[in-house]
Amino acid sequence: MVAPATADWDALAARARLVRRSKAAVLYAFLIAVSLPIILPYFWLVTIAFSARTGVAETAVLWRSMGVVVPAVIAFWLTAALAQSRRQLWTGITAVAVIASLAFALLVGPDLHLGNFIFLWEPDFASVVRSRVGEVRGAVQFPNVWHAFANSILIAGAQTAIVVTVASLAAYYLSRFHFPGRSAMLRSLLVLHAFPVLTLIVPMFLMLYWIGLLDTLFGVILVLVAFELPFAIFIMKGFFDAVPWDIEMSALTDGASRRQAFVSVVLPQVRNGILAIAVFTFIRGWEEYIFVFTFLIRNSNWTMSLYMYWVRDDVMGVDYGVVSAVGVFYLVPSLILYMAAQRYLMQMSIGGVKG
Repeated sequence: MVAPATADWDALAARARLVRRSKAAVLYAFLIAVSLPIILPYFWLVTIAFSARTGVAETAVLWRSMGVVVPAVIAFWLTAALAQSRRQLWTGITAVAVIASLAFALLVGPDLHLGNFIFLWEPDFASVVRSRVGEVRGAVQFPNVWHAFANSILIAGAQTAIVVTVASLAAYYLSRFHFPGRSAMLRSLLVLHAFPVLTLIVPMFLMLYWIGLLDTLFGVILVLVAFELPFAIFIMKGFFDAVPWDIEMSALTDGASRRQAFVSVVLPQVRNGILAIAVFTFIRGWEEYIFVFTFLIRNSNWTMSLYMYWVRDDVMGVDYGVVSAVGVFYLVPSLILYMAAQRYLMQMSIGGVKG
């Protein structure tokens, strides 16, 4: 009688590790390949902002910085793919980061400076930039960049507060109550969100002019709120649908009013959805360009998007470094907010569809 063959568990484990590493390597390679066209323009923007001098973008600095960053990214990828333990992973990442930092400091560090961010402390920076190269054109009077920054914060913050409040109340009502026309209203929310808003610029311009809100921040806030509400309501309804009715009924049975049950029981269950639509709405208001360009006229009402446009239009060809520096300054707040709330944004795509 032939004895049954015993399995070589060491060989099977080694084969499984090899397969897992191969899949991880292919996945990392794919992610790096599809990310490069998105990341490189931002990288070049940052590099020019901190290295360009007197209107000239030093391509040598760009290529030297690329020569450091690209090998560092590949080294990170190989470390993540080949590490056999968490300790090896973090050791390899730390070593690559240290080597890349030293190489960047030696090859690129001497060319870095903050002169292109002159607009942060010089209100009449446009005249300074033009005088560097003897350029006198440009009749645009730039407001203080911090004033434009405050206008953008005001528009984005007010829009976020209104959208979150109205969307939460409307979505709760649509989720918990049945009334004639409820299904048609839900379908209309998707239609309104898919409607091309650019076709309404002229009617909205005339409406704001007739009611006296043209060239005011409040008028722009109302327009942005009107276009953001349908999507926010639809998403929040999905989160409210995912909250079991039994939880709310238990609170009502214990003597809580409908308002108390909503505030103390239901809202904490949908806080991820509230944070997610708040982040999306804030970023939407922060980066808005078409409506603010159309409805805001005086430079005292400029937002950061208008500030960025006029810097590009007025001093483009004079100082690329300043234009890139304004772009970096404009990008930082939305990037910080997105990275801080990335987990909630992922949960929004899950919870919003679940309902």
